[in-house]
Amino acid sequence: MLKHISEILPAIVKPEMKPLTPIQHRLETMPIEEDPDIVYQHSVLCQTTMPYRNPGDDTRFWVRKNGRVKLWLEAGHLLDPATDTPVQLGLPYGPKPRLVLYHLHAEAIRNTSPYIELEDSLTAFVKRTLGLDKGGRTIRSVKEQLNRLAATRFALGMSDGVRATTVQGVVFNRIELWTPQDERQRTLWPTTIQFSHDYFDSLFRHAVPLVEEAVARLSHSAMGLDLYTWLAERLHRVNPRKPALVPWVSLKEQFGEGYHRMVDFRRVFVRTLKRVKKVYPKAQFAADGRGLWLRNSPTPVPPRYHQIPAPIPAVPDRI
Repeated sequence: MLKHISEILPAIVKPEMKPLTPIQHRLETMPIEEDPDIVYQHSVLCQTTMPYRNPGDDTRFWVRKNGRVKLWLEAGHLLDPATDTPVQLGLPYGPKPRLVLYHLHAEAIRNTSPYIELEDSLTAFVKRTLGLDKGGRTIRSVKEQLNRLAATRFALGMSDGVRATTVQGVVFNRIELWTPQDERQRTLWPTTIQFSHDYFDSLFRHAVPLVEEAVARLSHSAMGLDLYTWLAERLHRVNPRKPALVPWVSLKEQFGEGYHRMVDFRRVFVRTLKRVKKVYPKAQFAADGRGLWLRNSPTPVPPRYHQIPAPIPAVPDRI
């Protein structure tokens, strides 16, 4: 008896035979090197998150919570060299400002200088991590996010219900912009930046090393990058004799931007965790109905592969 082709195909075409998507290919087929290239994130920004998606350029404030700590961002302005007027910029969002910060932190630590020339180092980093051409639309969108980041004021607050402490500041205290040579381009062109003295000094004390290849493999996902950096900062501090439980409610407050229903957040969160596990295989954690259990784990970058120099005296601003 003849069978319809639809009855035969399911038996022949198995799920494991389907070609990998580009994201799956990046996660599955790129080995992490034994002696990795290293980038860094500030420990505070490992514990809190920037927007995943554009909240709208009219949104001037952004707040996220992690336990008793709150991070809020205030969008700002930069001077347009073509018009000599301040331009209102939106908040930084998505994977690109995270990638930019990792790279700039690495440059600052590598050169022990808060002053960074962007053009050559940033375009090369974009090509490595995003796997795309360093010119055209990609680099323009990266530089737009850098401009947003440079204009943003950061504030951290902590309260115990009786007393509250707020610390405010900026990541960069100087950014040099040029008018694009192509008049059709609207993105202001940053060429140099300088970290603020307070942030630069704090970075040397609280930098968390990350594997650049792992960052590249997660570069499509802001949540994936945030989970990777959070676990890199958190897991090695867990008591080896006592796993730590982070409840689902707390996880949603920290990572659940845009998810109104817990069931939707949990589904995406667990899927993203599986991807992070592929690039951080030594990370030990397990999710159940109560939340995420964290177990003491080695850092993604073994100490023998990185050494952060001691903080140096503040460098005077370049005028």
